Amino acid sequence: MKKFLLIFIVATLVILACKSNATSVTNVVTISLEPKSGSEVKGTATFTEKNGFVILEAKISGLKPGVHAIHIHEKADCSAADASSAGGHWNPTFKKHGKWGEAEHHSGDIGNFTTDTYGNGTVYFKTDKWAIGGTDVTKDILNKGLIIHENPDDFTTQPTGNAGGRVACSAIIK
Repeated sequence: MKKFLLIFIVATLVILACKSNATSVTNVVTISLEPKSGSEVKGTATFTEKNGFVILEAKISGLKPGVHAIHIHEKADCSAADASSAGGHWNPTFKKHGKWGEAEHHSGDIGNFTTDTYGNGTVYFKTDKWAIGGTDVTKDILNKGLIIHENPDDFTTQPTGNAGGRVACSAIIK
């Protein structure tokens, strides 16, 4: 009887563990940034969705040392030489441009990052306001564009943040 009870408990724990892993399924999209506007900027960005959060991790090189803006734009189209084909900032909730977490902001207003003296930078951003796919168009980042800007975002100029030229672009697609 003790042996049967032990087997039952172990089996129950295995089933529960499998169910909890099923609810924390990870969805991942990795993209490559291509140079735009005559720049030599390149890099990769990975979006990982797990447990209701999306994490953006990007590694970028070829920038001037200093501060640069990064935004999600409304279209997954990097065909124009200056990446203007990606449209404006992704703004499905029709908010003013601003700084994430401190003021009204677009869903695509990720913010600024700093590069080292060699022009290399990294971005880490985590939010529960995005999703990789799904039915909520106000959260779905698929089929949008990821843009690296030449300058920092000032978080006030409407609707762009006065971030300057688009020096790298990639479509966020699976």
